[in-house]
Amino acid sequence: MPVSLKKHQKVSLSKENNSPLSQVTVGLGWDPVKKKKGLLSSMFGGASDPSIDLDASCAMLDRFGNLVDVVWFAKPKSNCGSISHGGDNRTGEGDGDDETISVSLASVPQNVQHLAFTVNSFRGQTFNEVENAFCRVVGSNEKELARYNLSEQGSHTGILIAAMTRSGSDWEFEAHGKACKGRMIEDMLPSIIAELVQ
Repeated sequence: MPVSLKKHQKVSLSKENNSPLSQVTVGLGWDPVKKKKGLLSSMFGGASDPSIDLDASCAMLDRFGNLVDVVWFAKPKSNCGSISHGGDNRTGEGDGDDETISVSLASVPQNVQHLAFTVNSFRGQTFNEVENAFCRVVGSNEKELARYNLSEQGSHTGILIAAMTRSGSDWEFEAHGKACKGRMIEDMLPSIIAELVQ
């Protein structure tokens, strides 16, 4: 059974997998808030705004907080080849993961200490217009190891939803839910670094 984390909780991925991990997939998902649009839509449960377009990204940082690389829909593979983006979802509609990021843990360069997973609104919609956001880690056998369901909304346009941090030969997954400003991951880096590098 996967571990369901609360904000700032962390878990060892190898322990949850009962063996060392070499490959994981991080799934991120969200739904547009259903909006009431008059009598007919209230009768049928409201309508989602199809223009909500969030983007999942991964920032690779060293132990000092220096950016090593970034992966997002416009740069779907890290320079080292260890991290790849599964493609852009422009609506958030449907069940399950909206976007995925695959990580070959064995291939992540040794100087990389943190993998920061973010969701941001390129078009500038705020998280008041988003609900049911989550981040989960799935092992190579399709077993869900850990999940963080984001409960907070707000006027921010980005969020550091979770991170994986190297711990010896293992990786720990930590729920963050840190609100950030900016429409692209580069804009969010100061908040991400302040959160991850103590």
